This record gives sequence, structure tokens and C-alpha cells, in this order.
Amino acid sequence: MAGPATRGLLATALPLIGKRIASGMLTLLLVSLVVFFIAQLLPGDAAQEMLGQAATADAVAALREKFGLDRPAPERYVRWLVGMLTGDPGYSLVANMAVSDVIAARLPNSLLLAALSAMVSVPVALTIGILSAMHRDARLDRGLNVATLSMVALPEFLVATLAVLVLSVQLRWLPSIALIPPDASPWLVLRSLAMPILTLSVIVIAQMARMTRAAIIQQLSQPYVEMALLKGIKPARVVLTHVLPNAIGPIVNAMALSLSYLLGGAIIVETIFNYPGLASLMVNAVTSRDMPLLQACAMIFCTAYLLLVLIADTVAILANPRLRNR
Repeated sequence: MAGPATRGLLATALPLIGKRIASGMLTLLLVSLVVFFIAQLLPGDAAQEMLGQAATADAVAALREKFGLDRPAPERYVRWLVGMLTGDPGYSLVANMAVSDVIAARLPNSLLLAALSAMVSVPVALTIGILSAMHRDARLDRGLNVATLSMVALPEFLVATLAVLVLSVQLRWLPSIALIPPDASPWLVLRSLAMPILTLSVIVIAQMARMTRAAIIQQLSQPYVEMALLKGIKPARVVLTHVLPNAIGPIVNAMALSLSYLLGGAIIVETIFNYPGLASLMVNAVTSRDMPLLQACAMIFCTAYLLLVLIADTVAILANPRLRNR
């Protein structure tokens, strides 16, 4: 059974977490409104795109009536929102199949790329941030600061282009197209995804490492750190056992923002490496005016972002008594 301390922690944390969840649900509702009505402002007609420019006006009108495209916007929004909540986001006119089936074929690819990139970037970023904070203003810190600042300044399309030029064209170590056959071995999967992972990790590592360094340096100036050092505890142990738990809130927030970028901000990377992920699918939906598919992809990215932020807020609330007692 839970002890008094655990019950007290839950009693103070659960109301705050509940407020975060309610705020997230309201935000998703507002986002759904914005996504739907902005999608309606895009030029072009999905029915016309599906039938082609040679289609007659009667055929286009019949198709619009079949899929409810001729109904008022508020009615279409309510029907779409109910469909999203019940797991039926609509029908893709361009792909000629249910939106859920189109997304189901692409979403695992994006999740795989994001997971592998996170497995590489998170440990490296935390290590760089901790080492930089522990050796503040030393040569190691200055060198790491220059490296991470340079990595932040590099646009992802430039990193991807340089990776293709060096690793694929010049050295011929890695393939330039990230295509994964259905029966591919784990080694072939890692080799195919190596350059997209490298490109995403460069940007994420730099941002996360700098935020980690700032959070740890802020804690290193606290009196409890000085007291621990005066007692003879080694600096590395002080950082890992005392400083890092107190800095977990800002670090987890940085991780949440970075991971949300890995899932939804990889449009350029997926396009350059021809990777069949959800981000490139959304770009294709914009090009083909496939509104149901576009809206569903946008809502998935927004939901993932809010979910990661909610997890980060929950960890910060549980780890920081000042947030619980505010």
C-alpha cells in the first residue's frame, strides 16, 4: 500500500495534472477549429483533383455531394470532429481509401524514425549538457558551446545535403534513399535510416544540450550544492544525485519539445531522403488538396505535441514541490 508521503504527493499533484489535461483537451478543440477552417482556405477542389481536369461539372458536383463537400462548413466540421473522436477521420479522395488506412501505413515509419533518433540524441545531449555545466568556462565547455551553437545554426536541409554528399556520394557508406523493404533485417533498417537519424539528431542534440547545461548551471549556484561539496562529496556525484533530480523539470521540457520536433518537424528530412513517413504524407495531402487526410495528419501532430508537453508538465509537478504547493 502507498505510504503517507505517496498519498500526500498524489493528493497535491493530481488536481494540477487534471487541470493540465483539461487545458490540453480545450487546446485540442481550438486547434481542430483552426486546422479545419484553414484547410478550407486552401485553393483548389479535392473532387476536381480526383477526377482530373477533363471531368465534367456534373461529375464533380456528384462527387462533392457523395462525400458531403457541398454542405455548409459548420456541418462538415461537426461531422469531421465526431469522426475524429470515433476513429473515423474520413475518406481520402486522392488515395481512394479510408484516411485511417492511409495513416496506418505511414505512422509506424514516423514513430520508428523518431524513436531511433531519440535513442541516439537524448543520451548524447544529456552527456554534453552535464559535462559542459560541470566544466563551466573551461576549455571543454567553450569547445562544446561552439559546437552546439554551430549545430543549432545549421539548417536541417544543409545537414541532410552534406550527409548525402559525403556519406553516400563520396564515401558510398550509406544509401541516399531511406527505403525499408518489408522483410528487411534490423541491420538493413539501421543502415537505411542512418542518415535521416544523423540529420535529425544534429539539430536535437544541440538544442537539448544547451537547455540541459543552462538548467544544471542554475542549480549549481544553489546553497545545497556548496554544502555537499564542503562535505567532501565528489562533484560528479553531486551533479548526478542532487543537481540532476532538481533540474529534471526544465530538462524534461526540453526533451518534450525536441521529441515533438522529431515526430512532426521532419518534413524536410523525409522529403530529401524520400522516407515514407507521416510528415511527407501531409505535404502530399496539401499538394493534392486532400483535406480529410491533411486535417487528420495535422491533428495527430498537434495531439503528439500536447501529449509530450503534458508528460513533461507531469514530471515537473511530481519532481518540484514548489509547483505542487503554488
